[in-house]
Amino acid sequence: MPKKKKKPAEFRFYEVPQEESVLALMGSKWIQVYGENIDNLHFHNLLEIGYCHYGEGDLVIGDDLYRFGAGMISCIPANFLHVTKSDTDVKAFWEYIYINPEDILRQWGKSAQEIGDIMEAIGRKAFFIKTEESPAIVTLIRAIFEEMQHKSEHYQECVKGIAYSLVFAIARFNGRGVGQPIGRNIGLQLESAIAYVEKNYVNNFKIADLANECHMSETHFRRIFQEKMNMTPVEYVNFVRVRKACELIDKTDISMEDVAEKVGFITPSTFNRNFRRIIGTSPYQWKKRPDNHEGKLLEYKISALKGW
Repeated sequence: MPKKKKKPAEFRFYEVPQEESVLALMGSKWIQVYGENIDNLHFHNLLEIGYCHYGEGDLVIGDDLYRFGAGMISCIPANFLHVTKSDTDVKAFWEYIYINPEDILRQWGKSAQEIGDIMEAIGRKAFFIKTEESPAIVTLIRAIFEEMQHKSEHYQECVKGIAYSLVFAIARFNGRGVGQPIGRNIGLQLESAIAYVEKNYVNNFKIADLANECHMSETHFRRIFQEKMNMTPVEYVNFVRVRKACELIDKTDISMEDVAEKVGFITPSTFNRNFRRIIGTSPYQWKKRPDNHEGKLLEYKISALKGW
C-alpha cells in the first residue's frame, strides 16, 4: 500500500517591530472563521501566545486536536506545527502576541547559560489551558494587550517588563503537570538547520552542512526542506541574509558593499539581485523608506513565509 502523501507545512515568518518587545495582533480583524479553506498546518519563527475571546472550534497541534472556547489560552513555541479551525461558519475572536524570548532575555542582561536554560523550558512543550489554570499568565497577557492598544506614555518600557515576566511565567508553567501539554513535534526535523542558518548566515557554508546538522543525507535533506518549507534551502538562506540586511540598513549608515559582506553575500551584485527578488526593491530604495521594513518582509514573495 503506498504511503499517504503528506501536505506541506507553511512557515509563517513574523518580525517584532523595531523599538517594540512584542508583535501584537489585535482588534476586529481577528474576528473571523478561522482555518476556512486551509488544510495545511503551519509553524512560526517566534513564540505565539493566543487568547480566545469567543467562538468555538479546534486547535490542532501536530497530530493532536483540542477544543477551544472563550477564555482559553494557547502558548505555542517556535517550530510547532499547528492550525486553528473554527466550527463551520462560526466566527471566533482570537488575539495574539508574538515574542522572541531570547531577545527579551538578552535585553535584560541574562547570561548565555541562563538564556539557554529558559529557552529549553519554553520550547519543551506547547500548552493549551483555561484561564483559571494560570491566572498569573492571563493577567500578564491582558496587560500587554492593554498597553499595546492604548500606547500611553512609557508603554514600551511597561511592555518590556511585562514580557520579561511572561517569559519566566511560561518557563515555570512548562515545568508543571497541569493543562493540556503537547510534546515537541519531532517530525518537523529542520529546527537544527534553521538555528544553524540563524547563527552562521554570514559564513560561506554548504547545504551539506545543514543536512549534517539534521543527521540526513544532503539529497534527503533537500527533499524534506522543500516539502516542509515550500522553498529550497538556498532560498531560505538568502531570505535570512536579506532580512538581516534590512536590519543593518535601517539601523546603521554603513555602505551597501559593507552590508552585503556582513550578511554573507560574496559580491554586491549577488546581494542586489537577491534583495530585489525578495523585497521587490533595491537596497538603496529601501534605505529611503525604512518605515516600510516590517510590511515588506511580511509581503515576501514565497507564500510559505507570509504571516497572517
